[in-house]
Amino acid sequence: MTGTRVLVLNGPNLGRLGRRQPEIYGDTTHAELAELCRGWGSELGLEVEVRQTNHEGELLDWLNDAADAATPVVLNAAAWTHYSWAIFDACAQLTAPLVEVHLSDPTQRPERFRHTSVVTEHAVAVIAGRGVSGYRDALALLAEPRV
Repeated sequence: MTGTRVLVLNGPNLGRLGRRQPEIYGDTTHAELAELCRGWGSELGLEVEVRQTNHEGELLDWLNDAADAATPVVLNAAAWTHYSWAIFDACAQLTAPLVEVHLSDPTQRPERFRHTSVVTEHAVAVIAGRGVSGYRDALALLAEPRV
C-alpha cells in the first residue's frame, strides 16, 4: 500500500545547494536533500516527490496540479517567497495542507531579505532556520492525522 503523496517543491537557486553559500544553506546538495526527503517520507508512510526549478511558471504549474489533485505540499519558494503574487495566488487555491520551509531564518538575514512571505498566509506552518532538518519537520507535520 502506498502512503499519502506529498510534493516537496523548491524554487530558484536551490538546485545549487551544497555549492551556494554553504555558510548559510549548508553543504547538503539538492540531490542529497531529495534522497533524505524520500527516506524521511517513507519512514512516515508518505510517498515523497521532490522537484526544483529556476522557472516561476513551472512552479506555478506544479502548484496548480497539486491543487487539482489535493496533494499536500512542502514549499521552499526561495526568493519568490518575498515578492511573487503569482505564487501567492497559486498557494491560495491549494486544498491540502501546505508547509512553508526556509533553510535559513529570514529574520536573521540582512534587511533586504526580511520581507514578509507571500506564502505564509496559506501555510499550516512555517519552518525556518533548521537547515535540511526543516524538511523532515515539515514532512512529519504532514504525516500527522488531520481532524
